[in-house]
Amino acid sequence: MIRVLIAEDMHMVRGALVALLKLERDIDVVAEVHSGDAIVPAALAERPDVAVIDIVLPGVDGLTAAAELRDRLPSCRVLVLTGVGRPGNLRRALAAKVSGFIVKDAPPEQLAEAIRKVAAGLRVIDPQLAVAALESEYGPLSDRELEVLRLAAEGIESDEIAARLNLSPGTVRNYLTAIVAKLGARNRLHAVRIAEHAGWL
Repeated sequence: MIRVLIAEDMHMVRGALVALLKLERDIDVVAEVHSGDAIVPAALAERPDVAVIDIVLPGVDGLTAAAELRDRLPSCRVLVLTGVGRPGNLRRALAAKVSGFIVKDAPPEQLAEAIRKVAAGLRVIDPQLAVAALESEYGPLSDRELEVLRLAAEGIESDEIAARLNLSPGTVRNYLTAIVAKLGARNRLHAVRIAEHAGWL
């Protein structure tokens, strides 16, 4: 029996996922959580074989939680299930060493099959997204600039970005100014939109 944890903040979607997986004889949903902060504590308590995690979650985002889960419970493999199938998200997921990445609009039977493959130690990546990620350029931004812009995209102010990245507020402002200039954007918000549209975030 494959023990599964589901992390999804939308109650109806989470309920549908659980109901879908209950139809599978070899899969047992042992935990359901609605926030990123709850993933690691629930996983440590229930010891799932696979954690199915949405990227966009309240509190800690799904990929940050996935990286922490890998450190705290290496035996639990992570399958990212997202409605935001952007190449940038796939690259972030692969950097977090997740075992799988599929989009929510995939056929339902693909989820159970992906869980089985991930539990068996295989890697499962949505093929169309993989092609898009390979074709997408990384753009003109450095890794640090992308990190700053990613936090800015979450609505986080410069002072908090500085605290999270161990930078000075002035350095963060300089990064944001450089990002806007490099992307030919009107402002920070426009820079975020450009980067998201290009698949860099």
